[in-house]
Amino acid sequence: MKKIHYIVLSVFILAILGFLGVYYSCKDVKKVHKVKVAEVTHSIFYAPFYVSIHNGYFKDEGLDIEVILTSGADKVASAVLSEDVNIGLSGLEATIYVFNNKAKDYLVNFSGLTKRDGQFLVGDCKYKDTFKLDDLKDKTVLAGRSGGMPSMVFMYGLHKNEVSLDDVNVDTSVDFANLSGAYIGGQGEFVNLFEPTALGIEKEGYGCVLSSIGLMSGEVPYTVFHTKKSYLNNNRNVINKFRKAIDRGLEFVKNNNSETIANVIKSEFTGTSFDDIVKVVDRYKGADSWQADTTIREGAYNNLLDLMEYNKVISERPEFDTLVYNE
Repeated sequence: MKKIHYIVLSVFILAILGFLGVYYSCKDVKKVHKVKVAEVTHSIFYAPFYVSIHNGYFKDEGLDIEVILTSGADKVASAVLSEDVNIGLSGLEATIYVFNNKAKDYLVNFSGLTKRDGQFLVGDCKYKDTFKLDDLKDKTVLAGRSGGMPSMVFMYGLHKNEVSLDDVNVDTSVDFANLSGAYIGGQGEFVNLFEPTALGIEKEGYGCVLSSIGLMSGEVPYTVFHTKKSYLNNNRNVINKFRKAIDRGLEFVKNNNSETIANVIKSEFTGTSFDDIVKVVDRYKGADSWQADTTIREGAYNNLLDLMEYNKVISERPEFDTLVYNE
């Protein structure tokens, strides 16, 4: 009889222990990590990120994402370095500047988002079906401020395609916000614009999109997520979960049409019509703008360093394995 009581008691204790194990395991799974992300601008160019938010991919990983608009890659870097945010979304070039300035707790890039420049060359519609880079000779192209990534990518793209800067007047006197107005005002025959500004120029009848600057200049890690080295070391699990969510967003935009993608992200762009969101997404898909996955590739990284050296903004080339985390 005592043996039976012992067996029953043992089974009861094991059942209780099993219940407690499941209970605390579920509690651990449901633990939510708050993550603040500073984005350099709010753009349809970053559609996979917003897909990851609205499709619940971050939530599935136990991450609560707060997005803060922080205009300018330098300001994004400063926000991450000062720990006002945990993660930055901007061009990888900002992390190179930080590293070359000898920061001890420098920024590490851990997830790619866009793999090429998102600008489009806009000009007279007479070039629409026949445009070639030789058409830029002896013409003025409004390319944004000198030293900024948009102008640097464009000039490097010309160089890669063997178009001499002596033959093209690249105007870098106009800042990003005023490019379309300067073009409409006649300051240049061509202008480099992001979407949906380029689409707006087309709709107003001032010109047509003629070429993708990103396709012209080649692959670079144009927009990436980065964090402080110390945050990565102390929160590797959070970073890996973040990457997993972004991977799902990238997969979604790769496998779905523009209308489906636009429907997911439309609440992010209430000032833009649904049809225009569709057209912009379609244009970025056509330009092969988004990465296939979060892996930052060494060849693209080296292309960026070449681009920056060509534009004389760096004298040191940080090692790929130092500034990139792909594990």
